[in-house]
Amino acid sequence: MPPPQPDMSEEAGSKDAFFIQLAEITEAMIAAHGRDFATGALVLSAKFVAEGRPLIKRANGGDETVSAEKPG
Repeated sequence: MPPPQPDMSEEAGSKDAFFIQLAEITEAMIAAHGRDFATGALVLSAKFVAEGRPLIKRANGGDETVSAEKPG
């Protein structure tokens, strides 16, 4: 008999919350700059994640955002 599966409801809820945030950001990008910009921004972000590159620079390793990383 296989071991019981862990309760995934907390993880699923967390993931759902992130998808909602992502949808809201995407809708805002579309409204401000159009579908092409939103698509490009999301694809570029996914590329950075896949490559393990940072998405933003942090000031002195703290929480304050200095600037977005530029493709290079």
